[in-house]
Amino acid sequence: MNYLFKILGTSAPRGTHKDDILIHRTPSFLFPLSVPCLLAIESSCDETAVAIICREEGRPCLLSSLISSQIEIHRDYGGVVPEVACRNHALRIRPLVQQALEDAHLSLEEIDAFAATRGPGLASSLLVGFSYAKGLAAAAGKPFYGINHMEGHLLSPFLEAGKVAPHLGLIVSGGHTLLIDVQGFGNYKLMGLTIDDAAGEAFDKVGRMLDLPYPGGPEIEKNALDGNPKAFHFPRPRLKDAPLDFSFSGLKTAVLYQLRKLENPHSQLADLCASFQAAVIDCLVKKTILAALEADHQMISLSGGVACNKALQSALGAAAEEAGMTLSLTPPELTTDNAGMIAFAGLLSSENRDADILTIGIDPNLSLTA
Repeated sequence: MNYLFKILGTSAPRGTHKDDILIHRTPSFLFPLSVPCLLAIESSCDETAVAIICREEGRPCLLSSLISSQIEIHRDYGGVVPEVACRNHALRIRPLVQQALEDAHLSLEEIDAFAATRGPGLASSLLVGFSYAKGLAAAAGKPFYGINHMEGHLLSPFLEAGKVAPHLGLIVSGGHTLLIDVQGFGNYKLMGLTIDDAAGEAFDKVGRMLDLPYPGGPEIEKNALDGNPKAFHFPRPRLKDAPLDFSFSGLKTAVLYQLRKLENPHSQLADLCASFQAAVIDCLVKKTILAALEADHQMISLSGGVACNKALQSALGAAAEEAGMTLSLTPPELTTDNAGMIAFAGLLSSENRDADILTIGIDPNLSLTA
């Protein structure tokens, strides 16, 4: 199924300027509803998202999937401001739920279960979506499932297939860089993580050093297209005691020192971006292949916000092919924070475990593995 997103305006909640609200909408794919429907909410950072999913003939079907982004609001600050994000979640969540139901041609009474991101994320942002979804579940007397945001990312490459195959998962986002040995749904083993900056965070910080607009990752990727990845030699950190862990703080510092040496850094912007990006990708690819070999997996998945980077996809795909492995990519519209992935994780949760009690709370530091 090809999930396409279209940017549309929507009626603004009172007190919010209409131009501040952009909704990314997945077209409705309507099927006879032979299995229950689940509504999911994602609000872990600065995206307010709602999705409705059901299963038809064994495969999950997204009946609606909406994202209201705050990027333009936070761009002026150079990053996400928690208080601003929380306030905008509160303004947007109700009309977004109503629009998702309308797109799916369902009433709230026809929703059989609810799910929401429990963590990790910004506490104030998590509370908005989590509390709203719990309130809907409590009022309707329906099951509720708290979902790990990183599990949502991890499972997103398998939404179309509807089941999770054993594989080595690489999650690369603004807050996390993880290597996960996946044996099946809910059966995860952590193999590697970042000990300092996440890859996406390093992209954004280097973007600020280079005076690029927020978020820095896409801007670096765009400028790197015209650059020479070998123009500057930036380090590829290796950790002797933890060969599968990542460290990007030293790479970030190396870029800063290089900028101080250049009289006119802007004249070499493309080369700087290409060289930095190549160093990050090199680290990600080599450790991912090493982890997959160690875990004896023949499949690799790539997910998270940085997973939409074409250079990373190409390099990891080539390395996987050389190692005799296959690469499963996340659909572009599911790479950034979205409720579609939370809905899929919620659907699998409803089929594999008991519902959560409604006294369950958020956990901003929630771990994917015990």
